[in-house]
Amino acid sequence: MGNKAVFVDRDGTINVDGPYLSDPDKFEMYSGVGESVKKLKEDGFKIIVMTNQSGIARGYFTEDVLSKIHERMKMKFSEFGVKLDGIYYCPHHPDDDCECRKPKTVLFKKAIKEHDIDVNQSYMIGDKILDVCAGQKIGVKTVLIPEAHSRNEFLSNKNEWKCVPDYVADDFMKAVVWIIRTRNYNLNIQ
Repeated sequence: MGNKAVFVDRDGTINVDGPYLSDPDKFEMYSGVGESVKKLKEDGFKIIVMTNQSGIARGYFTEDVLSKIHERMKMKFSEFGVKLDGIYYCPHHPDDDCECRKPKTVLFKKAIKEHDIDVNQSYMIGDKILDVCAGQKIGVKTVLIPEAHSRNEFLSNKNEWKCVPDYVADDFMKAVVWIIRTRNYNLNIQ
């Protein structure tokens, strides 16, 4: 049996989603994310960030700048005693039709192999339906956290969703509470 993991989207899930974050100093983690990820780590989950970063292909920032943003993100998590297990990103434009851009799953398959992940014990947390679809394609349970500023409109269009998440959370902390409860429930019935 492999490791259990939580795959986490970055922009709009871990941090405030601005248009093409290109300045490490503007990386702003949502309240409660650090503490919540620490709970997941304490429960034995690997934490793997999966992010589409088409700003590189669009020329808005370089891979070097993205690396600095990820260093800042890792530093923010370290303030909570958390070390991320992996960060995987797609640098391509949506029109490139690459295999690594969510909702496609090449990066997930790479992470699963490199970290010996058991998908039956694993989860995906994201703010977009494409995160949910990617998670479902690889066989993990999925949690959707619609961004607060568009939540009501987003939820009112459920009938248009291509994929339906296992759970819709108000925020990251509630997503983690659900994951831990679900996991403990499943352990108790086995």
